[in-house]
Amino acid sequence: QVQLVESGGGLAQTGGSLRLSCAASGPTIDVNTISVMGWFREYPGNRRELVADTGRGGVPHYGEDPAKGRFTISRDNAKKMVYLQMNKLIPEDTAVYYCYADYQGGRRAWGLGTLVTVSS
Repeated sequence: QVQLVESGGGLAQTGGSLRLSCAASGPTIDVNTISVMGWFREYPGNRRELVADTGRGGVPHYGEDPAKGRFTISRDNAKKMVYLQMNKLIPEDTAVYYCYADYQGGRRAWGLGTLVTVSS
């Protein structure tokens, strides 16, 4: 079982930055347990989209614009953490951001989400 806890959300102004963090924990996980870690975001009305993910090797993969080019995903396998650096924020980035992790047996764990609000 993998548990994920996000942090770093909050209120930002247009053009500002936020850094989200997600920590994975669990009684049996180690650096090789988790394959992909990433971030989705969910807008009001429950539309959810992939923001970015990365495999164990750290190669990033980004979802559709407009986040691409403004957001950077990174991962620390030793600490079992994934980060999302969000720059040049715009009001359309307002959403609940969820961390996820794919691990053994094709299972996926989700965090509880962290709200990001960008004011105009």
